[in-house]
Amino acid sequence: MPAVSHRGGGRRRTINEINMVPFIDVMLVLLIIFMVSAPLITTGVVDLPTVGKSKQRPEHVVELIVGKDERVRIRVDNKDEGQPVALDRVAARVRDLQAGNANTPVVISADQSVKYQTVVDVMNRLQKSGVQRVGLSVKNGA
Repeated sequence: MPAVSHRGGGRRRTINEINMVPFIDVMLVLLIIFMVSAPLITTGVVDLPTVGKSKQRPEHVVELIVGKDERVRIRVDNKDEGQPVALDRVAARVRDLQAGNANTPVVISADQSVKYQTVVDVMNRLQKSGVQRVGLSVKNGA
């Protein structure tokens, strides 16, 4: 009988390849978990603003104009009040101009170069003081 010789003394050579089967199994389990849980996630409702022409302009409107220098001027029924108002006095002045009617609309107009934070500060102060109707003035793109 001829002698059979094994090269390497009978040891198996290790395979230097990545075993993809466990990776695929984990990915399929994660996919199933996400597919089952996706319908259970509640989505928040976001009311996006629309730009259009209003049918009629309200009788009494308070407009806050935030200039490039971040100073706030007040205009009531298209009549400018003159001197700018300090940011911490804006809410009190608007409440005075509303004359007890919290539903009087307040429109904020701001220059494009004004920091967004300034406009948010004005809106926040109005909200804390109880002003109900606050809107942002936009330029019609047409």
